[in-house]
Amino acid sequence: MTLREGGCVVELREEHVGEGLLPMTAGELRLSAAVPERMTSLAPYKGQAAALSQAMQAAHGMGWPKPGRMTGRKGARAMWFGREMALLIGPEPDPGLAAHAALADQSDAWAVLALEGPGAVEVLARLCPLDLRDHVFKRGHVARNEVAHMAGAIARMGDENWRIMVFRSMAGTLIHEVETAMRRVAARRNSPGEGADRAGDLP
Repeated sequence: MTLREGGCVVELREEHVGEGLLPMTAGELRLSAAVPERMTSLAPYKGQAAALSQAMQAAHGMGWPKPGRMTGRKGARAMWFGREMALLIGPEPDPGLAAHAALADQSDAWAVLALEGPGAVEVLARLCPLDLRDHVFKRGHVARNEVAHMAGAIARMGDENWRIMVFRSMAGTLIHEVETAMRRVAARRNSPGEGADRAGDLP
């Protein structure tokens, strides 16, 4: 608090996701806060889905994503985010999109963590009930799902590169849960005689 004439004023300070907690490592696994990007939810008006996809393609170089998928590229992506819902991640939305969809800034609503390294699939297998094997959940796939009993989403950005999302208010809980799973997976992978874990062969 800062003393001012006539009283005190509370000073608010911006706090980044995982500040003081991230990055952290366990074995070859690494958890960090993803680089903050603008996130805008898009919900097409009735009968406007095709027109919205065309407008997105013209303005941002990507169309509407199929269920469970992402479109676009680094710095400008559209992520499926549920029935008739997508997140535009990266760019400021073109004003023309508002003619076809309801737009809402979600940048401060979600905490986004990056999980990387050998064993990442085993970590996530302990946190959500999905089949994440390579031939099932591929690069560019995304799922809205429960993550350690929290409503969230996961996306595969590469072979050993994942994004985990939960509401920002739950960031501390998510970090704790992922860290615990990381340390257990790292310990098991480093145990003599254990060899590499498999996502489908966990206790």
